[in-house]
Amino acid sequence: MLEKIISVDLIEVVENGCVQVRTKTAIMEDGKQISGTFHRHVVAPGDDYSKQDARVKAICAATHTTAVVAAYKAAAAKP
Repeated sequence: MLEKIISVDLIEVVENGCVQVRTKTAIMEDGKQISGTFHRHVVAPGDDYSKQDARVKAICAATHTTAVVAAYKAAAAKP
């Protein structure tokens, strides 16, 4: 029996407050992984993270403070 399992397997917070998220897609056959791929995306300070995984939401809520969002936007506005 084949089964497709999608999970967030890595969450990192980098210095500027961005949260990097890696999602793993595993194809399983009889309980053993026969294939797997990864996808990465970034949640920047100030981004809407309401549709993210619950753990990603919790990390964003803790790290994307008003000060972090302001600093990120100020740095992004510099030429």
